[in-house]
Amino acid sequence: MSNIRKLLLTVMVGIVALIFEFGFHQSQWAFWLVSIIGGIMTISMLIGMIKTLRSGKYGIDILAVTAILATLLVGDYWASLVVLIMLTGGDSLEDYASHQASRELRSLLDNSPQVAHRIDGEKISELAVDEVQVDDLVLIKPGELVPVDGRIIAGESFVDESSLTGESKPIEKRINDELMSGSVNGDAALRMKVTKAAKDSQYQTLVKLVKESEAKPAHFVRLADRYAVPFTITAYVIGGVAWFVSKDPVRFAEVLVVASPCPLILAAPVALVAGMSRSSRNGIVVKTGTTIEKLARAKSIAFDKTGTLTKGSLSVKEIHIESTDFSKEELITYAASAEQESSHILARSLVAYGKANKIALFPVSDLEEITGQGIQAQVNGKMIRVGKAAFAGSAHELSNEKTAVYVSLADQYIGYITFTDIVREESAETITELNSLGIKKTIMLTGDHQSIANQIANQVGISEVHADCLPEEKITVLKTLVEEDRPVVMVGDGVNDAPALAVADIGIAMGAHGSTAASESADAVILKDDLSRVSAAIRLSQDTMRIARQSVLIGLIICVILMLIASTGVIPALLGAALQEVIDTVSILSALRARKDK
Repeated sequence: MSNIRKLLLTVMVGIVALIFEFGFHQSQWAFWLVSIIGGIMTISMLIGMIKTLRSGKYGIDILAVTAILATLLVGDYWASLVVLIMLTGGDSLEDYASHQASRELRSLLDNSPQVAHRIDGEKISELAVDEVQVDDLVLIKPGELVPVDGRIIAGESFVDESSLTGESKPIEKRINDELMSGSVNGDAALRMKVTKAAKDSQYQTLVKLVKESEAKPAHFVRLADRYAVPFTITAYVIGGVAWFVSKDPVRFAEVLVVASPCPLILAAPVALVAGMSRSSRNGIVVKTGTTIEKLARAKSIAFDKTGTLTKGSLSVKEIHIESTDFSKEELITYAASAEQESSHILARSLVAYGKANKIALFPVSDLEEITGQGIQAQVNGKMIRVGKAAFAGSAHELSNEKTAVYVSLADQYIGYITFTDIVREESAETITELNSLGIKKTIMLTGDHQSIANQIANQVGISEVHADCLPEEKITVLKTLVEEDRPVVMVGDGVNDAPALAVADIGIAMGAHGSTAASESADAVILKDDLSRVSAAIRLSQDTMRIARQSVLIGLIICVILMLIASTGVIPALLGAALQEVIDTVSILSALRARKDK
């Protein structure tokens, strides 16, 4: 039975018991009604408590169970009912907080490759991806998702693997190169031989990794549970001494009613729900209250590079001239003019650079894209080639670690242009703020080359870099962090980040332009395209937990004072239960401060 149903059932039984007691003057019926519902709830809590103890944790249930049993045994059944309502009400609040979002993988499955084009001689047939067999020949059309893993047997194209590996630039693929399912083909058709069935392909491996990660949640002790042990011992000691001195078991029940842990049950969930509401107003969707608790205590944070620390788009880095007959401005003018009708990522970057620098582009004609080489076109009456080194007539080619295009004009090689991933303006400031909030270790996990990763890390202030990482390797890095570096936060945006987001203690997805799969497997989602919201999420969580602790402690201190008074016998059990309402109100009003922005 869900906690909300338990609450509704308890309230309904309470109403019926009140009618019996004061409407029909049948106190015995009222007693049995409350006793039966109290007994059922107590048994349910005992079962839950045993499961909790077996898992190596200790919760606040034992004190509540004792308070209910003690008041029933001494005949103060109305006090039992009040404790039950508070207990089920607190659990319902926690359920409400946890119900804010689901971490199911429907979107990841929905966005996975669905169909493949199988080649049978001269015939091409469309079939479900699960029906594709190893060694089948498959056609991948321009712009299509690669349906399964395979090896190219015909064609050349640039393939976007960024959602799988984090590699920011499209990868050139030729005959005998491997293709991964879930990557996106460029502007030329490819034929490949299938090497793995759909269930074993790279995309389904990601789905499997996320499912496995979610099935093994990290052990975490909640705020209420940390205070439960000393508070329970205090309550038992005061109640036991009062019973021993007075020789009256009712005194024990009176102390425990006042000691029922409603501040623990109510104050923390109310503060967490308020904190979640405040985060939402700041563009951060936090899915559970536990996420806020973990964020407040985070010690390490790991970032994906492309699309997270960087914008995920390339910008012109260097314009190198080989010929003294041309200036840098002329080189970029001709190159950007030639590329203005191409949809390639580097073409878009060149045109964007031209516009940003207010360069007037020439009209382009006779544009021709040479698959796997580049483009050639007529610009300002001259034939221009933009693409690979050999295609443009360059005798030298930069290393693979640098992204570059080479340019020739009227069959004369004139220079090259290099590109770099654009670092977000707020990245360095965000890392600095995270360090000031108590984050001890900042990590970059990326599929890019080591030299590129190191350059970005130095620019933004990241202390530890792991480059050339596949999704499985990102998980390994997170899992091998020592206990003093936990809880660890993972921030990412792509499909390839989904497993790491799930296996981290807290996963934060950049959801504005990121993958739906990343958002679904994360514990929190940044709705605005702004990395500084990550540090804001941790700051708000720390503030929320400070208010939650204050609210709990205020309630517990009042409880201890009332326990000491109740031990003298001046507070009957029912009055004690009523006083609990005052304590609860004070605790809740204090906890609601977490909703306000400072």
